[in-house]
Amino acid sequence: MSHLQNLLLDSLLGTKHVDSAALIKLHERSVCVASPGFSLMPSDVRTLVNGFAKNPLQTRREGLYFKEKDYKCVRADDYSLYAKNDNRGVIVVKTHLFLLVATYIEGMYPSVCVEATEKLEAREERGKEWWGPGSHENPREITRGKRPKDRMLAVYFDNPGGPENLYIKEVPKPIPGEGEVLLKVAVSALNRADLFQRQGQYHPPPGASSILGLEASGYVSELGPGCQGHWKIGDPAMALLPGGGQAQYVTVPEELLMSIPEGLTLHQAAAIPEVWLTSFQLLHLLGNVQAGETVLIHAGASAVGTAAIQLTRMAGAIPLVTAGSQNKLQMAEKLGAAAGFNYKEQDFCEATLKFTKGAGVNLILDCIGGSYWEKNVNCLALDGRWILYGLLGGEDVSGPLFSKLFYKRGSLITSRLRNRDKKYKQMLVKAFTEQILPHFSKEGPQRLLPVLDRVYPMAEIQAAHEYMQANRNVGKIVLELPQ
Repeated sequence: MSHLQNLLLDSLLGTKHVDSAALIKLHERSVCVASPGFSLMPSDVRTLVNGFAKNPLQTRREGLYFKEKDYKCVRADDYSLYAKNDNRGVIVVKTHLFLLVATYIEGMYPSVCVEATEKLEAREERGKEWWGPGSHENPREITRGKRPKDRMLAVYFDNPGGPENLYIKEVPKPIPGEGEVLLKVAVSALNRADLFQRQGQYHPPPGASSILGLEASGYVSELGPGCQGHWKIGDPAMALLPGGGQAQYVTVPEELLMSIPEGLTLHQAAAIPEVWLTSFQLLHLLGNVQAGETVLIHAGASAVGTAAIQLTRMAGAIPLVTAGSQNKLQMAEKLGAAAGFNYKEQDFCEATLKFTKGAGVNLILDCIGGSYWEKNVNCLALDGRWILYGLLGGEDVSGPLFSKLFYKRGSLITSRLRNRDKKYKQMLVKAFTEQILPHFSKEGPQRLLPVLDRVYPMAEIQAAHEYMQANRNVGKIVLELPQ
């Protein structure tokens, strides 16, 4: 049973993904191995096995065994069930051979149980030992041997809520339609939009995948009918997406694929499409930035912010930023910000006016919204442009916004990239590819570089969301997909 013990001790308990666990062999209806101090009575085992094997619908709806023990079912599908009470949670994962029961407390990430159990089952059926002595396999890799060719793994949630609602689910692999390419995803990236969608506040556009993920990098796996581009199977590429990027495969209109610049890794490439295209659009297509102008960039250490700083410098304009810590301001200044203001410690409006000698800024890139409206309009220069692309600070405005803006002949422009139509995105990708993309490969003072903060494996998607939600990242958070 060494491989079963390794599953519990090395893959689950040793890495603090769960607190305690037990494995049940379904056909024997018995516990084959359990962590010290964790026991299941024979009657409990029978209840669990019978519930999942004979009446899974009732198990998922009512909780059965868990309901009796004051647990409330918070999420369930055909193969797993999560339940919680005030102090702890429990997960049950079902495969053809095993039932894994594990308990967890706040701060642990039990979703890894799903992939660990799948991997154990695949090894059992092949007669091999799972991650035993002499094995050099990555313990986080999800075995594909048992997965049908028309299935894939994806980040999923059943009900809107916190990061704990996220899990890994096996879903149908998409089929490329007319003019579409099937991309085998190696790396995806996390955006604020993913957090809002998970919370039920930001729905994907009509016809888009409900799976999270607005950008990805990987390899061309299949060409749909009618593809006219230069793409070949096996080509590395990165893609702008309306959704679906946090899965092993995603379909992309061929015009929204971009070549990966020479010298960049797949991780760096995954950090480009959504945020760099957003920054390029805000500065050039909407903001019409000009050399010598001053640009105020809110959230300057965010992924969009770090891209906007570099693009502003490349345009010959002067970037100023706001951020919430000295560490973030230092990073922004390394990227080229002329000055940075800690909004927690000083009035960024006063600091901006002081820097510009009272003239104000010509362009504001604002993802905050409501709570910044008055300071924004007060530090806007005459004929200035204020681009609103987010509402992190609320959507309500109380005060004379229009009169202040009118007095300065200011322009307030709003933008959302995700729900733009295909024609607009094709134009944007084409312009970006021609004007900006080559600068990621060039050495010299105008070389562009995506800023990566952290890399998470797919199994730790909950931790990735918690990290971004706490505003801890400086630059991009990317997600590795199992290959």
